[in-house]
Amino acid sequence: MSTTHALLGILASQGIRHGYELKREHDRRLLGVKPLAFGQMYTTLARMLRDGYIAEAAHQRVSGPDRVAYRLTTEGRVELDNWLGQAVPPATHVSAQLFVKVIVALLVAPDEETARSFLATQRTVHLERMRELTKVKTAGGASVTELAAADYLLNHLDADLRWMATTLERISQLRSEVLA
Repeated sequence: MSTTHALLGILASQGIRHGYELKREHDRRLLGVKPLAFGQMYTTLARMLRDGYIAEAAHQRVSGPDRVAYRLTTEGRVELDNWLGQAVPPATHVSAQLFVKVIVALLVAPDEETARSFLATQRTVHLERMRELTKVKTAGGASVTELAAADYLLNHLDADLRWMATTLERISQLRSEVLA
């Protein structure tokens, strides 16, 4: 996810905001996305300022350090519009920790049981998370955003489960190939 573009979008939709307000809106509006750490947010704001996507709009001192409010610049709006106009490219490399753990388990374990055990444990964890997300969908009261996030996560968890099942079927061949 592009934190820069998420923050540009918040500024475009809501106008001038302080750093804390941007973080709060990021976390509130992007349900299911990892909450933004303050350090990451302020580093991102500094980079956006450097790149000319935002500008300082106001300084306030309210019992403590200065609070800086930011506004979107024309360059920032152009960057946001360009980003929104581009399709998200499909992944070209495997970057999932799940995949890496299975390969490493096959490399270091004396047999394939370590990988099998890891996949069985992981399957249990995935199924529990799927149950939690299904409750969100069926309990009522969830917002459409919460439902969309739950659907997105459920589909990814389902894909992981299918990958785990296929990998378990091939675990002996995979181990032989990894150790070759």
